[in-house]
Amino acid sequence: MTIRTRLTMWYAATMFVSLLAMSMLTYHEFAPNPQPANSVGEPTGESDANDFHEVLRILFWCGVPPALIALGGGWWLMRRALTPVNQLTVAAGKIHEGNLAQKLPRSGNGDELDRLTEVFNAMTSRLDGSFKHIREFTLHASHELKTPLTVLHGEIETALRDESTHALQRERLVSQLDEIQRLTKIVDGLTLLTKADAGQVALGFESLALDELVRDVYADAQFLAKPANISVTLNECDAITLRGSRHRLRQLLLNLADNAIKYNDSDGAVELSLRREGETAVLRISNTGAGIIPDVLPQVFDRFFRGDASHNSAIDGCGLGLCIAQWIAHAHHGSIEISSKSGELTHATVCLPIEASLTD
Repeated sequence: MTIRTRLTMWYAATMFVSLLAMSMLTYHEFAPNPQPANSVGEPTGESDANDFHEVLRILFWCGVPPALIALGGGWWLMRRALTPVNQLTVAAGKIHEGNLAQKLPRSGNGDELDRLTEVFNAMTSRLDGSFKHIREFTLHASHELKTPLTVLHGEIETALRDESTHALQRERLVSQLDEIQRLTKIVDGLTLLTKADAGQVALGFESLALDELVRDVYADAQFLAKPANISVTLNECDAITLRGSRHRLRQLLLNLADNAIKYNDSDGAVELSLRREGETAVLRISNTGAGIIPDVLPQVFDRFFRGDASHNSAIDGCGLGLCIAQWIAHAHHGSIEISSKSGELTHATVCLPIEASLTD
């Protein structure tokens, strides 16, 4: 129930109690005196009843219209007084981490709502500064980590090419190289997401055939699925041309296909499809497997989220793939959704608008 409705009900109840009290006091003031008994010893009540009805008639015609006018006027005044609150609520609801620099409109009259708006603006300014510091720290840290990781990667590769390296040392070096490559992938993913949050990534939109891109990823997915004996099928692939970033859309498709293969059963299946629905391209990648627990399904796009660690610890990954895929979909004015039920296929659905005027 809104504040406006509650205030109106309280105001109406107050008016009713006031009208009732006024009626009782008026009747008590104008009540006729007791009449003498008639010839048979019974008091006469006809005049009392007439006087009572007359008082009620006066109260009705003189009290109810003013009460209705007061009630309507009170409702109008409360609506007028609370309209700025509603406008402030709508404006505050549009604030998110991407537009914290946007200020809420102030009335400038210095009342309580104006001061509250000033407090909100100061709070969002502090949050904006905090987010900027976090992004700057992440960018600097990622940049500083790239150089030593590159050096270590090169040194280990050099050691692996040395024929004098013993088999046990070679095995350890291969393990270290895998970990360095994983760290490099994490650093690259964090750098990309941080730059994307700061609006520093230029996508470079161009006209491209999305169906050809899907077929290329389908071929890559077949190669990736061979070690686990997972079958990959392309059910349908409508011819669709849209404007977008070829590199980023390919990255999105590969991330989803890679997840569908990694989080799958041995001898499982992966299905791809691309179809046109009106002015929307709908891409779906489905896979068999254990699925995703309903309680954690809303968190799959969080950074570094990998579900149940006890089951996924042996699966290579850094927990940034779906987050990057979501950013790419949103950057193309589209959407991405993951649905999963126990014992059924897990579906990753990407919807992209097909608009010739879509620009970067």
